[in-house]
Amino acid sequence: STIAIAIALLLAAALPGPAIAAKAKPAVIAPIGADDRTHLKDIEKYLDGIKTMQSPFLQISSTGEQAQGMLYLSRPGRLRINYEPPVPVIIIANTSYLSYIDTEIKQIQHLPIDDSPASFLLRENFSFSADGVVVSDYAKGAGATRVTLVRSKDPLAGRLTLVFSERPIQLRKWTVVDAQGVVTDVTLLNPRFDFPLPADLFDFDERSLQIDGRN
Repeated sequence: STIAIAIALLLAAALPGPAIAAKAKPAVIAPIGADDRTHLKDIEKYLDGIKTMQSPFLQISSTGEQAQGMLYLSRPGRLRINYEPPVPVIIIANTSYLSYIDTEIKQIQHLPIDDSPASFLLRENFSFSADGVVVSDYAKGAGATRVTLVRSKDPLAGRLTLVFSERPIQLRKWTVVDAQGVVTDVTLLNPRFDFPLPADLFDFDERSLQIDGRN
């Protein structure tokens, strides 16, 4: 479903069901040398320095589904994702809640932002050692660095790999693997960083769904 596509983008599939949670094992921190730890700190500083971002994106799933759209981010706490037709979905995070808006069936689902892995990227202070987050893998080579993260309490529920280019460091892509093994690649296309975004971009008038189903 289109809602499932949207949820996969934000790793909401990492919220496990009882059967998956019962199999969870303690998370293992990837063995990282001193030089790599320094590089991770550089990436951490880069991410913490991002205040706004706007980027077209291309999303491809191992199930064969494809989608594209526009992503807006304003830290801390605000996010908007507009999918292009035929996916009638908008996702908005505005400090407290993450909202999934299906304009076709005129339905909104709300989730506390702290209950969503999206909160990892939206925190005021970004850190790979933040509560609930574990670096499970780290790889550097061919001009790119890949950092894989899992939830410390539910490491089998899903993982998120962030991909960065080098010289300069820049976020280029992320890959989500959910609890069922579905892989979703999200590639940022010519992202723009750190320029003003209007505050009302992260608002949505629910009454508009009762009128014509458009945002």
